[in-house]
Amino acid sequence: MSAPKVWRGSLRWLVPGIGIKRWLLIVALGLLLVGLGSGLLFRQVPLFVQIYRYVSLAFLPPWARGPLLILIGLGLVAGGLIGLNRALLAPFVRDGQQVVEALYRQRQGNQGPKIVAIGGGHGLATLLRGLKAYTSNLTAIVTVADDGGSSGRLRRALGVLPPGDFRNCIAALADDEGLITQLFQYRFPSAGADAGLDGHSFGNLFITAMAEVTGSFERAILESSRVLAIRGEVLPSTLHDVTLMGDLREETAEAGVRRVAGESTITQTGGTIERVYLEPDDVPAYPRAVRAILEADLVVAGPGSLYTSVLPNLLVRDIAQAVAATRAVRVYVCNVATQRGETDGYTVGDHVAALERHVGPGLFPMVLANDNFAYADRLPEGVEHPALEVPTGAPYILHTADLVDPARPWRHDSGKLARALMRILERER
Repeated sequence: MSAPKVWRGSLRWLVPGIGIKRWLLIVALGLLLVGLGSGLLFRQVPLFVQIYRYVSLAFLPPWARGPLLILIGLGLVAGGLIGLNRALLAPFVRDGQQVVEALYRQRQGNQGPKIVAIGGGHGLATLLRGLKAYTSNLTAIVTVADDGGSSGRLRRALGVLPPGDFRNCIAALADDEGLITQLFQYRFPSAGADAGLDGHSFGNLFITAMAEVTGSFERAILESSRVLAIRGEVLPSTLHDVTLMGDLREETAEAGVRRVAGESTITQTGGTIERVYLEPDDVPAYPRAVRAILEADLVVAGPGSLYTSVLPNLLVRDIAQAVAATRAVRVYVCNVATQRGETDGYTVGDHVAALERHVGPGLFPMVLANDNFAYADRLPEGVEHPALEVPTGAPYILHTADLVDPARPWRHDSGKLARALMRILERER
């Protein structure tokens, strides 16, 4: 690490709010008193008179002695700060990062806006990964209706709430997405029909085991979050076991509407989704999730699967009522691409219309959508960017920006998305 960078980092100990200056002042005062006492001792005891003469540079003229002592003192102070910077809490920060940098980022994050993100799946994790650069006051409210993959298997076998979306959010909010985070996201490979770990994520197993050890799923999420030292918190929309139900209209008019149960079944059955709902439909929300929404500066719904990630949270009545009651800026983030089996052929207006059919108009007065279609030819077959079409007189304001990830144009870029949302928040506050 270069000397100028070390100096710049050391000076951050003096930034307001770090909580260090008062202790440095006390230390400096103590050293001053020790110095005064030592000076009196050395000047009054004959044995130390000659030693004092050399230590105080008394053999030099006064015009040279003062500046030289000041320079030596400043050098010792700087060396002490650098040593303190390296040694005080070094075991608790990742390699290559100064202690003061970690402390400075934590203080800055704690002073950031309170943001609540509602959803699930990869979309919510992408959003959180971008927002954590602006604030540590983040709350992710996650659906508990997932019943597919590793989460679904654990849910059916052990009766726990599905841990998969919680795992993704915890990993996204981790301060350092290094080895421990990679371990949390590790998925065991297929090893045959009789392999018990086949397809399971280590993080899912960890959260499930933690739920057994601590006696509750909410405690398991809290302790798992501490392991990865996340910025913010991850909360369930409800702690009750719910099933996502769907009414699907078949391709032919004669077939009518078919009712299916289960989040994974809805997208695999085929047909057009007319509505989704929870069963039971009167479960109470998790109180801390409601409180976070009411205290937020910004509430964001999405991105993520509209019917199977975003809406299951808002179908918990207390959650929707809290969103309606909060004074926060409320934004719905439309997906950058349609989803097969769920939003085929949808425009931005269709996404919002589906949201309003389920939770009523006006819940999210602002909509953020992507306007960069340069990568449309690289989308998977049957997937397209939603057209920026909204009905005349729509009860919401449409904001557009380049939100697409060039490497995966069917997903959001976390940095672009976070910057766009922060711009909206700054304009509306």
